[in-house]
Amino acid sequence: MREFARLYAELDETTSTSRKLAALQAYFSSAAPENAAWAVYFLAGGKPRQAVPIKLLREYATEAAVLDTWLFDEAYHAVGDLAETIALILPAPAHVSDIGLAAWVEQRIAPLRGAAPETIRSALLGFWDELETRERFLLTKLIGGGFRVGVSKLLVTRALSAIAAVDSKLIAQRLMGWTDGKVSPTGAGFLKLISEESDGEHALRGGQSYPFFLAHPLQAAPETLGEVSDWLVEWKYDGMRAQLLRRDGASWLWSRGEELITERFPELARLALPEGCVIDGEIVIWRPGDMPAPFADLQKRMGRKTVSSKLLAELPAALVAYDVLELDGVDIRHLPQHERRALLETLIEKIADPVLRLSPRIAAGSWEDLAAMREESRARGVEGMMLKAVSAAYGVGRTKDVGTWWKWKIDPFSVDAVLIYAQAGHGRRASLYTDYTFAVWDDDENGQRKLVPFAKAYSGLSDVEIGKVDAVIRKTTIEKFGPVRSVKPTLVFEIGFEGIAASNRHKAGIAVRFPRILRQRDDKAIVDADTLDTLKALLTGTQ
Repeated sequence: MREFARLYAELDETTSTSRKLAALQAYFSSAAPENAAWAVYFLAGGKPRQAVPIKLLREYATEAAVLDTWLFDEAYHAVGDLAETIALILPAPAHVSDIGLAAWVEQRIAPLRGAAPETIRSALLGFWDELETRERFLLTKLIGGGFRVGVSKLLVTRALSAIAAVDSKLIAQRLMGWTDGKVSPTGAGFLKLISEESDGEHALRGGQSYPFFLAHPLQAAPETLGEVSDWLVEWKYDGMRAQLLRRDGASWLWSRGEELITERFPELARLALPEGCVIDGEIVIWRPGDMPAPFADLQKRMGRKTVSSKLLAELPAALVAYDVLELDGVDIRHLPQHERRALLETLIEKIADPVLRLSPRIAAGSWEDLAAMREESRARGVEGMMLKAVSAAYGVGRTKDVGTWWKWKIDPFSVDAVLIYAQAGHGRRASLYTDYTFAVWDDDENGQRKLVPFAKAYSGLSDVEIGKVDAVIRKTTIEKFGPVRSVKPTLVFEIGFEGIAASNRHKAGIAVRFPRILRQRDDKAIVDADTLDTLKALLTGTQ
């Protein structure tokens, strides 16, 4: 645990990619295989299941620190992070633990899940008494299910590739499914992960999916890409990226997040794919009128591990296929895009099932024609266009070494909104107010204008801008509600978002997707911010 806690701190304390990479390489070079296996799981995106309710963590930490509840709450409000608060308030440990990460996860944390409160209390008091501050912090994150770290899976892949002297693409392939959570990481598995390449290893078996090829956002004018004829152009659907596999007489459906979601979409699992076939595409809800439904409809299916016949009928899923990666058990990712597309078209025609839809190819004689068609995106229920080099192979991750995919998205929706609440951030931003709630104007039942919250956002500002906003928040605080401050409305921001949908769960009656701060509007007074009617007009325009 000590070594992983040191690594976590090193990763959390720097934004330098080279320093993070060096820290990862040093850890994986020296860690015991069983500990390294769990470290890969967590660092590559595996989510720890909550073993102890937050209420009990607070209660037993307060007891161990011999604090009144109100004093613990004040400390928590000042620090802004529960795990960090607990780590700081506890007395110095009486013992020293040399137990490794794997033993902590498997033998100590896992048995707490569902245990009696007194069992949990006894265990936690003992655990905290043998760990230093940063080890306690990490332990509480793992126990509470709140582990997050600022490192990408790509960086973990690079580090493993470097220490193993194995092609990073092969490491990425071996990592597929590592974070699914249904099978615990093992030391033997880690040694296999970093072992030398064996003959024929690139041929996958069973339900193992391929690493996903990712697109780059197109920032430059599309004309800079050369001739339009050199590109395969498709609509960019707002759904859930997935690979559907058929091997060994069974079907598997994997999300881009490496979660096995077969049981959530049984209509896709029942598709009559030929043996030894892998299709890459986008899961969407398809509604009458031959249109993809808003992403909010798909969300109603994404979290359901069991799906009723009623839900299947009301929200039927489809897989919009745009690539084929394996046919007859042969990996064909090396073929150029136009050849894979031709094979895909033939495959879809043979299967002839409306649940499996071919992503339509967009034909245009010029970039100007495509730009004009792109303006129809929202009316079509899509996010813009995908541009794929016709000569591109299917790569691993966001790479350009075998060809390139670009996502040419339409500009986001945007409104001017007023900052009304703020909360401290986490990690290196725990002492700054970085999480914001924004509101727009609406009329109450008496015809008086009021600010109605509609979105939370925390990204889009630089460190300098955050510092300035933080200073204003502290000067204009009206009330404190635990870690949240309500502030006097003085700041206006332009808020961008990708989608909008009606919602009964939100006070404003709408929910926006991927909200972020585009810029601060110093040129606008709060009275000039947008209204709820503005948002509702955008909602109407998306239907």
